[in-house]
Amino acid sequence: MAEVVQVKSDNTGSGDYEREPVPDQLRKKWLSMALVWIAIGIDLSAMFLGAQLGNGMNLSESLTATIIGSLILGVIGALCAYVGAKTGLSTSMITRFLFGNKGALIVSVVLGIFSLGWFGVQVGFFASNMQTAFHQIWDIDLSLGVFSFIGGLLMMSTAIWGYRSIERLSIWSVPLLIIFIGVAVFTAFQTKGTSAVWEPISGSPIPMGTAISLVIGIFIVGTVLSPDIARWARTPKHAITAAFIGFAVGNSFMTIIAIFLSRVMNTDDLTNIFIALGLGLPAIIVLTLAQWTTNTNNLYSASLGFSVVFKKVPKKLITVIAGIIATLLAVFGIYDNFLSFLNIITVFVSPIGGIYTAEYLLVDRKKFNFEGIDRNKNWIARSLVVWVAATLFAFMTTAAPDGFGWFQITRVPALDAFMFAFIVQWIVGRIMTKKG
Repeated sequence: MAEVVQVKSDNTGSGDYEREPVPDQLRKKWLSMALVWIAIGIDLSAMFLGAQLGNGMNLSESLTATIIGSLILGVIGALCAYVGAKTGLSTSMITRFLFGNKGALIVSVVLGIFSLGWFGVQVGFFASNMQTAFHQIWDIDLSLGVFSFIGGLLMMSTAIWGYRSIERLSIWSVPLLIIFIGVAVFTAFQTKGTSAVWEPISGSPIPMGTAISLVIGIFIVGTVLSPDIARWARTPKHAITAAFIGFAVGNSFMTIIAIFLSRVMNTDDLTNIFIALGLGLPAIIVLTLAQWTTNTNNLYSASLGFSVVFKKVPKKLITVIAGIIATLLAVFGIYDNFLSFLNIITVFVSPIGGIYTAEYLLVDRKKFNFEGIDRNKNWIARSLVVWVAATLFAFMTTAAPDGFGWFQITRVPALDAFMFAFIVQWIVGRIMTKKG
């Protein structure tokens, strides 16, 4: 059970426990949490990645890359979720033990900005695909701004009410998504046959290392933020099980489906695949639910990060303000300029997971005690230095123009940053602990 002590509430009445541990009596079993992570993994990014892999690799190679990448994500997600379940705290709250009460404010702002920026980008992505679907199905032409506004408000609605609302959305949406996607696969095979699935690709194939890197890159930051969900786990075992299944299955399911669909239909445009199969309404439903279940979690993580910074502001109000800002960014098309920015922010976020997992698992888990959190130091230099060093290391492995591009390790700078931070935090932490 979580190694925390319940003390006076600082939760400002939201019922989501954003600034304190989730009470033991409210903890959830693994299945409902796994459905949340599976729902997060079924999104447009995974669909389009699968389509690209399907057109850029032979079937066995694309499936191998997807499975290997997803298993790696599952392992990292399980480690991060374990810490969340043991402490009962969000990612941003956990950083107070690592960086100090003042240092954690910087980290929480970075986490909040990343999640908020990604929410805006995903809303714009949703709007672009929805615009195509409405035009081709019903010959209705609406601006991207209109679809962005509607999508942003929709995705914001569940984030406002916290984890339990997200859980209910996932429980209902995952079966519907599986049904409609299953119908699409069955229709495609009935219409086009299966021979195209096995045909070799034309042109230059995607290298295996690159493909695995792409699979990992989609959700590596999501694994770092997994304590935001895992803090609701009944036991650490429930958290590990849910996270591994959620990231390994959730990430791979939609990608594998898209691989088969793209090969059968000979295109990487998933929206047009559904429409070509005469599945106009299912296309709309899949587009909406897939992006809703994923993006509401981005805003949820953003609100948890900003809740640590703005301690006197209710989380619901923070969520509404953050959601409106991110939605307006998408409405005015600013999300197009966020892509390079988000690549950079990803490099900043990933080391945080390596730092808190190494500290909890291998250095000093006794410090993760909520009862004494307000007596923490304001600044903890050791972790701050590791964070800066890991971020710089990741920039060295990031290709220009977003990074220096000096060398490559895993081909995923975010994964490089996570592993570097984990190893250095472990080594430096053990040395400093022995000296202390």
